[in-house]
Amino acid sequence: MKDLFEAIEDLFVNVLFAPFDALRALELESWFTANIMSWLFTIIGLVAFVYWMLQLKKFNDNNEEDKSISSHSYL
Repeated sequence: MKDLFEAIEDLFVNVLFAPFDALRALELESWFTANIMSWLFTIIGLVAFVYWMLQLKKFNDNNEEDKSISSHSYL
């Protein structure tokens, strides 16, 4: 059983986290390049936010939302 957990440790430490180790070593040369994953997730979040706001504006401009006070039974 101990060998199984050591194999899992070896897989994660030496194989799956290798790209992140390379990014950590790259930080000494270029901070922006080393944080490429953060930039990528930030850009994805920004694009999703803009898309969501445009969809909300589209529905608001078409007056498709019921804005009456009694639109929900719990109000």
